[in-house]
Amino acid sequence: MTTLANQSFGDDLSDGRAGAMNRFAELLDALLFTPSRNGKLRLMREYFAAQPDPERGWALAALTGELVFAEAKPGQVRALAMARVDPVLFEWSLDFVGDLAETVSLIWPEPERSLETGGDGALLLSEIVDTLRLASRAAVGAHLAGWLDRLDATGRWALLKLVTGALRIGVSARLAKTALAEGAGIRIEEIEEIWHGLAPPYEPLFAWLDGKAARPQIGDMPNFTPLMLAQPLEEEELAALDPVDFAAEWKWDGIRVQLVSRGGERRLYSRSGDEIGPAFPDIVEAMPADIALDGELLVIRDGEVASFNELQQRLNRKTPTPKMLAEFPASVRLYDILRLRDEDLRPLPLAERRHRLDAWYGNAPRSRLDLSPLVPFKSWDDLKGLRDNARANGIEGLMLKRRDSPYLSGRPKGPWFKWKRGALTIDAVLMYAQRGHGKRSSFYSDYTFGAWREDALVPVGKAYSGFTDDELRLLDKWVRDNTVRRHGPVREVAPGLVLEIAFDSVHRSTRHKSGVALRFPRVHRVRWDKPFAEADTLENLERLVT
Repeated sequence: MTTLANQSFGDDLSDGRAGAMNRFAELLDALLFTPSRNGKLRLMREYFAAQPDPERGWALAALTGELVFAEAKPGQVRALAMARVDPVLFEWSLDFVGDLAETVSLIWPEPERSLETGGDGALLLSEIVDTLRLASRAAVGAHLAGWLDRLDATGRWALLKLVTGALRIGVSARLAKTALAEGAGIRIEEIEEIWHGLAPPYEPLFAWLDGKAARPQIGDMPNFTPLMLAQPLEEEELAALDPVDFAAEWKWDGIRVQLVSRGGERRLYSRSGDEIGPAFPDIVEAMPADIALDGELLVIRDGEVASFNELQQRLNRKTPTPKMLAEFPASVRLYDILRLRDEDLRPLPLAERRHRLDAWYGNAPRSRLDLSPLVPFKSWDDLKGLRDNARANGIEGLMLKRRDSPYLSGRPKGPWFKWKRGALTIDAVLMYAQRGHGKRSSFYSDYTFGAWREDALVPVGKAYSGFTDDELRLLDKWVRDNTVRRHGPVREVAPGLVLEIAFDSVHRSTRHKSGVALRFPRVHRVRWDKPFAEADTLENLERLVT
């Protein structure tokens, strides 16, 4: 393979340990203002090739969300700034800028530096990590203040983004791993296969990518296998597909999970590879030995799949109570089998894997596990009728999978398709707006919208996407021109603008004044033409509650 060390890189990110924190800051700054995917990949490839260990490893941990400083809180950063500058000036500046790290980095007083002391030349990422890992919450502030004094404005911004876990620079964990893979001339799946057996600062990983060591071995660890994902399908695309080549199954409205049991340990992973077993001890306890399974996590009660809203009561709960376990019983509806004992089944065609899954499942009772049934059909018209009725049955749509497809990590084109039910829409009135993050930090891009309950508007959801850059500029101007009240960083606007909101479903919610919540809301259209008094009512939404 092509090693990272053999790559040719620009001079701007290639000066090694000297100024390591500023090199990382320059990387974050460049990533934030580089819109193209290829541009971001190039920047990360150059950085990883130029920087030494363990600096690049800690940077990778930050980019992939694996670096967490539990004792560092945004409130500490705010307190530090207000101790250095006038509190009123700070609050005004924060309200204008909208981003805590950016505000503090710009307003922080520049210390006097002599030619001998210079700036951040000796400050390393590893120094920050090693210090904060051992620091108490009371000591974090003093460390941060000292580092902020040593850095320039860009370095201060990067430091605060790093320690508060709020990078938001348009880089996903997968994109960072892709940069590593491209730099070494390998497939990203080769990195993802071993990722969960590694820990920051990933020195064995970089030694392998640099051609200095063999690929790290994961042994008998129950590691996550990157999931195979489907491409979205539009109805007009069906004409190019032969129904004989495909199997169909329901697309259940839960969350995709992977069950892995190996070496006496059991793990439950989300689709992104996060371990969620502690939140679902009932599932972990029911997992069989020596197997890897792909399925959908659902709440199933008396054989009926409950709404996604009920599953949400269990999500992100570190230690569910016995009452919660009883009220919201979790199950996994199985789609696929990836490994059985020491055999890797992923290279087999789907039809053979399904046969093996059926045979394994039928050998013994499987508590909290059942099989997702295949949907029989002869033509696409047969499936279209079933898909159109999916919403009434609490199902997101259909999955179409080629019978001869192996299980490939990622989202390959052609073998699997998701044919979702059509989105619902409502006309809602814009009520509040807040600035976004990253490159949107200067724009009001986060919108709270409402529906009419008699003569008053009540909030029913928030949307952050679905509009173009040109529309964002117009929306931002409208918010500024029509602000009637400010609540910290939030602007309340006069009723006047209608947003057509697309969403997947409506659920009851005690967290909203309206009593309902929309799933996956996004702006479908900006209705500049529609009078706000003609927007939808809460009564209309309540008719859609599932």
